[in-house]
Amino acid sequence: MEAKNKLRMTKQRQVILEELRKVKTHPTADDMYQMLRKKMPKISLGTVYRNLEILSESGIIQKLDVGGTQKRFDGDISIHSHVRCVDCGRVGDIDVAPKYNIEAEAQKMTDFEIFRHRLEFIGLCPICQHKKIAVA
Repeated sequence: MEAKNKLRMTKQRQVILEELRKVKTHPTADDMYQMLRKKMPKISLGTVYRNLEILSESGIIQKLDVGGTQKRFDGDISIHSHVRCVDCGRVGDIDVAPKYNIEAEAQKMTDFEIFRHRLEFIGLCPICQHKKIAVA
């Protein structure tokens, strides 16, 4: 990706990227801000938001538009799917390979040029399942 080569990797961006790649929780910008303040106490929330957007636009990280109001971010840019809890909003990775070439099938059905797809599974995480059983 051409933009990736032109992006200047500032100290703040490097720390944001390192911290994001350490977790598998798909944090929001607010979550990242709380994590980063431990290493960079003077970092602002605006700086975190701005740099997460820059990193995602550059293709270095993924911005996930899953259910809920806040975007989530993923340091793993490999093609993989996600699973989201409808109760608490928790997001996780799920490595499930499509049974057929879904992009080619979609290409046949539309006049769009298809590059890739995103697959999100929706359900209840184990904690929320347990809460439902405990309430019942």
